[in-house]
Amino acid sequence: MEGLQARESHVKVDKDRQMVVLEEEFQNISPEELKTELPERQPRFVVYSYKYVHEDGRVSYPLCFIFSSPVGCKPEQQMMYAGSKNRLVQTAELTKVFEIRTTDDLTEAWLQEKLSFFR
Repeated sequence: MEGLQARESHVKVDKDRQMVVLEEEFQNISPEELKTELPERQPRFVVYSYKYVHEDGRVSYPLCFIFSSPVGCKPEQQMMYAGSKNRLVQTAELTKVFEIRTTDDLTEAWLQEKLSFFR
């Protein structure tokens, strides 16, 4: 299964305005490149459109929601993000929802493994 990079946006919670805002948007970025863009000690929401090639040759572009909640984040930040996650997922009607605890976990192999569940 060969997956190629697609489009990604990461979103953060703006504490002062108490809203979720777009922080950055990337085109043609692999999961490995994406993990270098994420802060190592701050939570982030990632919406990632990924070119997924299935075992039978079909191609799909699942929209993945990845909640990056690294170990070592301030508890206040973790609570803000955790409290916003479900509402954001419901509002955006996202079905492929994953969580990572360290940015090192974000690899193409990891994403393919997670997506293989949805065949």
